[in-house]
Amino acid sequence: MTTPALLQNTMLSCVVELPHDFRADDVLAFHGRDSAQIAEYTDAQTFMKGLMWSGLAACLTIRFHSRHADVELKIDKSPIDSAPLDGMGPEASSDATEKAKLRRMAVRMLGLTQQIDDFERTYRAHPQLGPLIAGHPGLRVPLTATPFEALAWAITGQQISLGVAISLRRRMILAAGVRHSSGLACHPDAQRLSRLTEADLRQAGFSQAKAQTLMILCHLISEHRLPLDAWVDALPVDTIREQLLAIRGIGPWTVEYTLLRGFGWLDGSLHGDAAVRRSLQALLGCTEKLTSEQTRQWLAPFSPWRALVAAHLWAALNIKGA
Repeated sequence: MTTPALLQNTMLSCVVELPHDFRADDVLAFHGRDSAQIAEYTDAQTFMKGLMWSGLAACLTIRFHSRHADVELKIDKSPIDSAPLDGMGPEASSDATEKAKLRRMAVRMLGLTQQIDDFERTYRAHPQLGPLIAGHPGLRVPLTATPFEALAWAITGQQISLGVAISLRRRMILAAGVRHSSGLACHPDAQRLSRLTEADLRQAGFSQAKAQTLMILCHLISEHRLPLDAWVDALPVDTIREQLLAIRGIGPWTVEYTLLRGFGWLDGSLHGDAAVRRSLQALLGCTEKLTSEQTRQWLAPFSPWRALVAAHLWAALNIKGA
């Protein structure tokens, strides 16, 4: 398969306007959670991220200014190797189409599709939520570059500490072996990760159950039976839930987290999240730990913003990399 000239050694760019209350530090903290900075690099105003774009290694750079962000994507000239997977070659596409695709991704990653003004206006005077909102006005949820990245991160981080999950994610990225010419390692897409074996993931530190779940997931996506990217615009939440929950090793927390971090859906109920329960316990001044069911019941009246409430609860604990 021949790489179209458009995508050879290409740089795409766009400018994204930012609202006055945009919280760039939250985005920088999320993408800078791995201090080793092998796949993401952040400084006071910029983050760079290695990713895969139509099967090629690419480096995304977002540089923040007071009311806008400059977005660049540098795509390496050469395919990653000489043996592209079936159906994996870059598709022919116009320059305008690629720029529009980049812009949509950047807007999603920065949380600019999230209607937080309505949420804050509704609950600014709420006795419990009001102080949370006042503490983090303008809070949006930074998203991953793709839904697959969010799902892989959720599977990786199930039932382990944030620090261990970050280390495990780093080793998965390195095992996939995709590196951009900038030097950043690239988070693999599902097709690339599917080239690894269960033994490769076990060697990277994954449990057998997590390795098997990731392998199943990657093969379903590669076989076009789980169209995560196609779901971004339509967001068929019930279908996403049904199909993800049918995969062995994926439970309700993983689905709700992926809907939030991968798709930007703000109504997932993250009552199963231990940090959410811990923060809510502190907010309510409870002396005993809250159960998942108690947390679910407390979050329920805040639909359709239950996941955004959870994000405020994370923020209250100063958790930005979850």
